[in-house]
Amino acid sequence: MTNAPERRNFYGRIRGKTLRASQKEYLADDLGPLTLRGVTREDNSARRVLDLGFAKGPLWLEVGFGGGEHLVHMAARYPGVTILGAEPFVNGIAMLLGKIRGAGVQNLWLHPGDVRDLFDVLPDGGLTKVFLNYPDPWPKARHHRRRFVTPEYLGPLARVCAPKAEFRVATDIPDYVRQTLEEVPPAGFDLIHQTGAGEAWDDWLSTRYEQKALREGRAPHYLTFRRR
Repeated sequence: MTNAPERRNFYGRIRGKTLRASQKEYLADDLGPLTLRGVTREDNSARRVLDLGFAKGPLWLEVGFGGGEHLVHMAARYPGVTILGAEPFVNGIAMLLGKIRGAGVQNLWLHPGDVRDLFDVLPDGGLTKVFLNYPDPWPKARHHRRRFVTPEYLGPLARVCAPKAEFRVATDIPDYVRQTLEEVPPAGFDLIHQTGAGEAWDDWLSTRYEQKALREGRAPHYLTFRRR
């Protein structure tokens, strides 16, 4: 059993523009069967560690998958891997579900909510690869504590990562790079690679957020860490 902490503050967006009829259909018909059970924090009572009996092969996680293009790309490229996606933004979830229908991938499972709730119930050392692609930059200095690369997120992330697990970070914000390099190593990860524009991972799929950054003149940064 695992004890849930006190109620957390959540600062990100939950909903955006009005959903199209097709997106409402995806949410109604497809989200339920793909949703991980036993993650949502109904109250502060103890919850069980997540049963990963559904997982086939290595277990990966994408934190905040946005519109889902990278998540579906990786699922299609690595059919022998089980990939989890955590995202609270309903519009992004609807976009992902449409892409899953189109690609026909069957190795994806979703948590439509705060990734911290998923960390609460994942077993120790269960993940072998984690992706953090273009996270919310929270640009104001007083909001930097809301970023993912802070102890509140990185401590639980380190716990659920297996030794030598890979943690990838992509961002177009130089100050996010700074904070990542400062905060991630003390959490238990070693930096093994850092590159810039045009030097992404071999299996990288450029997302719509990256394309927007490039159009607006912001250079991508790609950082790879390994769990000690």
